[in-house]
Amino acid sequence: MEAREDVRRAMGAVVGSAVGDALGAPFEFGPAGAFSARFPTPGAGGEMSGGGGWDAGEATDDTQMAVHLAESLLEHGGLNLPDIFTRFQRWASDDPKDIGLQTEDVLTRGLPWDQAATAHYRSSHRAAGNGALMRATTSAVYFARDGRQATMDAARRIAALTHGDPAAWEGAAIFHDLIRVTLYGADPLAELPRTLDAVQPEHRQRYAAVLATDWHPDHATEFNGAVWPCLGSAVWALRTTRNFEDAIRAAIDLGGDTDTVAAVTGALAGAVHGPAAIPARWTEPLHVPLPGSGGRTLRLPHLLDLARGLAERPNTGS
Repeated sequence: MEAREDVRRAMGAVVGSAVGDALGAPFEFGPAGAFSARFPTPGAGGEMSGGGGWDAGEATDDTQMAVHLAESLLEHGGLNLPDIFTRFQRWASDDPKDIGLQTEDVLTRGLPWDQAATAHYRSSHRAAGNGALMRATTSAVYFARDGRQATMDAARRIAALTHGDPAAWEGAAIFHDLIRVTLYGADPLAELPRTLDAVQPEHRQRYAAVLATDWHPDHATEFNGAVWPCLGSAVWALRTTRNFEDAIRAAIDLGGDTDTVAAVTGALAGAVHGPAAIPARWTEPLHVPLPGSGGRTLRLPHLLDLARGLAERPNTGS
């Protein structure tokens, strides 16, 4: 039986994010244009070749945290913030290959789930990284059916587990809503003004700037490891390309935090273009080692099942 349209798009988002993550990982913190320099011909193949400590097709902390988040939502039938935080802690203590500095500090402080991120922010005054945005695809799919306000509020609450700066919450909230409208057949770029209207007023102008039609990643005032240029770059990559592969290439060619920018881009492009647009040569080697889960490794069938479960979950009023 053919999947419902929203389920199909959810599969595109979840798999697309993981693919972007795995493709971008070997180029993290590298220069602009490195992906196209290594793979100059689109469609020629060989891109999922690994490097930089990553095996071919291996997804990073972006996808690993997204899976842990998804499994908590499904097992509890909704948002259980202490459980999500505990799963993140278990993952962080199981020696993942990569973990963001801020996320690691919050998860290893030994403070309760509702105090750790606040304590980090109070001591550092820097907590607007993209670490809450990078893992948000699965929760965006889960809460999509609940409407704009509910999905954006859920995004804020999940982001706040590790990021004390409300700017990071708003970036995740915008992303949640863009996935929501896309799953139900709307153009996320056309819906941006309405999404921005739901952003907290003190953050609206800054996000409106990086999501504007005339914004380019070269205009960024921060490294794209920050939430604003990361989200802006992903939307720019979607806006300036016509297919999934070109969107991912554009995102990785920006350089910098390539795995996360490509993961966010892959979620949006995968939802817009659908799973059939994601090249099989990228999904076949895709795998997600999952620290904190007893040594499990997820592959494409697992991710497709996960996406279906998130999109088809019972209506519990979460």
